[in-house]
Amino acid sequence: MKRPRTAALAVLLLAGGLTAADPQGPFEPSWESVSAHYRYPEWFRDAKFGIFLHWGLYSVPAHGSEWYIQHMYNDAATIEWHLEHFGPLDQFGYKDFIPLFTAANFNPSQWAELFRRAGAKYVMLTAEHHDGFAMWDSALTRWNAARMGPKRDLAGDLAD
Repeated sequence: MKRPRTAALAVLLLAGGLTAADPQGPFEPSWESVSAHYRYPEWFRDAKFGIFLHWGLYSVPAHGSEWYIQHMYNDAATIEWHLEHFGPLDQFGYKDFIPLFTAANFNPSQWAELFRRAGAKYVMLTAEHHDGFAMWDSALTRWNAARMGPKRDLAGDLAD
């Protein structure tokens, strides 16, 4: 049975926090509450191998790590590297990577097949890193892959 994208992405969206309009559940915002109420899903008990993906806008400069946005403005070595490859920060900042993030070679079916053949029982995509660029079609921010860059719901495509 194929799940709707909203159901497939529910776990990813929960990481963003709940609002007062959301239904109440057994959890309070404390470690004690999580410890008292959280139960691992049955499938997870036997899922010994999973794939975690850190992929996003920071893949364009492909320098250092996913913390490029912080380092490009605060770390002398990263600033120097950025100047050499993209020019002055006041002329080419982090937002200027967005049009270059096209995901041209992203084939979610091939990825899923590779993960299956590798024996992965689950896949977790970092759907929005600390740079604030969402990898799904978010109604909460215009800074997302469906509206900018690749103009495609990358997390939804992988979930499908």
